[in-house]
Amino acid sequence: MSKKNSRAVRRVRHTRVRRKITGSVSRPRLCVFRSLNHIYAQLIDDSAARTLVSMSSLDPEVRSKADLTGKSKKAETVGKLIAEKALDKGIKQVVFDRGGNRYHGRVKALSEAARKAGLEF
Repeated sequence: MSKKNSRAVRRVRHTRVRRKITGSVSRPRLCVFRSLNHIYAQLIDDSAARTLVSMSSLDPEVRSKADLTGKSKKAETVGKLIAEKALDKGIKQVVFDRGGNRYHGRVKALSEAARKAGLEF
């Protein structure tokens, strides 16, 4: 029996999730990618294959809040800021794509912050 690494297992979960959800203009997909140190979020219109809004923990808006300690706090800030950008563009409803990650920790913090800021999913 071959041993699978965690990255390959996450990709399998991600393709399983992506079979079920797609984004549209009226309800784009909020896609989350979590690396070891950072978190990235995008609103994607799958019908046109384009990114409408993006935000990450590397953006200057997040980095300016340098007093944030911990990855979960940065994820909350990313969730809040992406929700604000989406609402400015008139996007209120999204489909959440956790990217094959468990709904836990930083992914959960980002999604709950986006919900509090006004996104519906």
